[in-house]
Amino acid sequence: MKIEILGTGCPKCEALMNNAKIAVQELGIDADVSKVTDIVEIANRGVMMTPALSIDGEIKIVGKLATTEEIKALLS
Repeated sequence: MKIEILGTGCPKCEALMNNAKIAVQELGIDADVSKVTDIVEIANRGVMMTPALSIDGEIKIVGKLATTEEIKALLS
């Protein structure tokens, strides 16, 4: 599974990254969690508000800091 956090590195982006890592750890999922910070790449994916969360290439959350529980629900 590939989880990507799309954002420029703002505090909300960093918090979303942390929440995603905790969700993966708590669920015991084998997943690659990474960041996409290139604004052109983010825009090319159709994201106009950050932070955003992508799971296996599909944008799941845009413009919102999802909680660990919200991310776990998306991953389950």
